[in-house]
Amino acid sequence: MASATRAESGPADTRRITFYVALAVFAQESTWNFYDNRVPELLRDHVASAAVIGLLMGMDNLLGVFIQPWMGNRSDNTRTAWGRRIPYLAVMMPVGALLFLLIPQATSLGWLILVIFLYALVMNSFKPVSESLMPDFIEPARRSRANAAVKIASALTTIVAALVSLLLVDDHPKLAFAVPSGLMLVAAGVLVWRVRDSRSAAYQAALAEDKDADEDAGAAAGGARGTGARLSIRTIIGELVRDPDRSRLLLIVAVFVFAGAWFASRSLMTPYGVETLGLSDGEAGGLTLPSGIAYILAAFPAALLAERFGRLRVMAAGMAVFGAGMILGTAVQTPAVTVAAMCLAAAGAAGFVINAVVVLWNLAPSSRVLGTYTGLYTVGWAGGGVAGPALVGLAVDVTGWHLMLLHIAFLTAVAVLLVVRIDRLRRASGTTASESESVG
Repeated sequence: MASATRAESGPADTRRITFYVALAVFAQESTWNFYDNRVPELLRDHVASAAVIGLLMGMDNLLGVFIQPWMGNRSDNTRTAWGRRIPYLAVMMPVGALLFLLIPQATSLGWLILVIFLYALVMNSFKPVSESLMPDFIEPARRSRANAAVKIASALTTIVAALVSLLLVDDHPKLAFAVPSGLMLVAAGVLVWRVRDSRSAAYQAALAEDKDADEDAGAAAGGARGTGARLSIRTIIGELVRDPDRSRLLLIVAVFVFAGAWFASRSLMTPYGVETLGLSDGEAGGLTLPSGIAYILAAFPAALLAERFGRLRVMAAGMAVFGAGMILGTAVQTPAVTVAAMCLAAAGAAGFVINAVVVLWNLAPSSRVLGTYTGLYTVGWAGGGVAGPALVGLAVDVTGWHLMLLHIAFLTAVAVLLVVRIDRLRRASGTTASESESVG
């Protein structure tokens, strides 16, 4: 086991697996971004109601809340010669690419809904599997910078979707779907060809834990063959909830709260620009564009700062900067200052987004549950993405659009307090934020 761990844990191997995971995420997010750009228009050919279109477009987030933890747990419990993640990716990524190709071929509303449902089902199924490859291979201390590379790759997919739309959609609307689909097929081929997560440090540690669990179960059964390898998602969540140290539970709540603030700042910005700043729909829709660049530029520094000063500290500081951006935008309500405030906020948000899932991975009690914890992170993030804009929108209904950014700042303050509480709990237990409780 030691040799296997050494073989996959050097700097070159860290860069290699980071590239492969980033490639997988880039490919799958390219299809998602193009999906978000084009599918509403396809639905408009059959449905006039914006509410129905919005409901259908939100179906993937709802599926993710239920499917991703289950699939993460299923991959955690898989044991093959190829490892526990690659078998799923080898099948599901090509299937997802095929379903994506079929979306523009659907000629009726019923078939279109069926295809996009199956696409969302398959894509949500392997998302936690591909993302869990990174903590499987990369040691806890270096996960932030690796995750920064993955998040940058994900952010760049918005450019890919925009370019495909610009170059192909008007003249070749069906062919345009083939570009993201082809990227995903290439990524699947590269992963299957080059990655065997059976050689990862976490997989080897999981095998060792399986053996210990089987021996313990066998001894308890009077020498019978042990059956202790499988950990159900109910068992994992039960242990998380019952743990006297509330760090992991509080972290998922913090993810939920800050996701609410983040998604509210993105999804409600266009009506805010129209109602408060007096902009047209097109002008208001461009308010967040520069902040996307600010986020990409801040991602890697956020990882390096976390490795030096501690992930929880950088998460709290980043959210404080995000909140300061919201307060600045409230204090000076002009388009130029709003753009600057959104750039400041996005740079601060990187401190949280890059490091939060890494802390959760590193707080996991075992290498056997990394996929499940990836799914639990998604529950918090996707759940906040649904609840946050609705909650802030309700507050806007009461107080008016001019205070929208202040309401988002309040949500952010709650998330900061939660992370500060987690940091204090870790210090009280004798574990520093920078160490982040390594697993396995």
